[in-house]
Amino acid sequence: MTTYDQVAWARRLKVKHLESFMVLDEAGTLTEAAARMHMTQSAMSHWLADLEELVGTQLVTRGRRIQLTPAGIIMKRLAISVLGDISRTQAELGALAEGRTARLHIGSVWAGVARGIPQALVEFQALYPYISVTVSESPLTQLLEGIDNKQLDVAVCSLDSRAYKDGLEHRELFDDNVCLVVGRASRHWDAKAPIRLIDLVHDNWIMPPKGTLTRSQLDAALLDAGATWLLPKVETAAITTLQALVHQGDYIGVCSEAMAQYQVALGNMRILPLDRTIRFGPVGVVWAKDNTAEAVRLFVEHIAQVVGRKDPPPP
Repeated sequence: MTTYDQVAWARRLKVKHLESFMVLDEAGTLTEAAARMHMTQSAMSHWLADLEELVGTQLVTRGRRIQLTPAGIIMKRLAISVLGDISRTQAELGALAEGRTARLHIGSVWAGVARGIPQALVEFQALYPYISVTVSESPLTQLLEGIDNKQLDVAVCSLDSRAYKDGLEHRELFDDNVCLVVGRASRHWDAKAPIRLIDLVHDNWIMPPKGTLTRSQLDAALLDAGATWLLPKVETAAITTLQALVHQGDYIGVCSEAMAQYQVALGNMRILPLDRTIRFGPVGVVWAKDNTAEAVRLFVEHIAQVVGRKDPPPP
């Protein structure tokens, strides 16, 4: 049975302690943390000593840059959880004060924004008008971090190994590919016959940043085609930048097939015919196991229903 002495430090812990500890971890030095907190370095050092005395163990290793000890890592996990819960509660209280009884924060990669989310949201909000929805776009890593720190409720994203870690639930929605797209300014606009990747190495490429799944799959296809030295003219994770560049210049853009088909339907781009298929992989919806909010369950069920239709409504 837990005794009072074992939880006494937690009773004296304040939200300010957790906020300051997160600032220190992000800053990396006491000097920088003190500047961000508008404190002197001496005061920051004294605060850290007080926190370590309160917890009863060393939280950081001091040096040129501070390093979290194993206990510090545990404390950081607590800070992320508590501050995330506070942020979520604040948003829910704000929604309640405005007459809305629930909120749902959805994060997505391009594929989700292009296929599934728009139609699902239109229908979802017609069915559940009391649920306020926020949608943001980010790369997969940031989306999963958002779920971890409880800034996001669900993410519509690629289902690679990172989506299978402990603490997460997921549901597959559809399988996607990587496409090359061009605008009217491209010399390939009227291309009909399949084009070899090796024949495109001298073109102006707009690619996603390194480390993204789309870029990794494309790089593998280029390597297989013998185009090992291709360098992009532009790297961007912003679909608006890609749209603007292919509209204005002779570029080849790279995006998911779901986004490419959406842009084709709008008349903004054409998909470049290739002699091969570049697989992207499954796209699905991901959420935290401990997030039992009704809005999450309702949205997961509804977007799966929308994407699963044989003849989805046009964008």
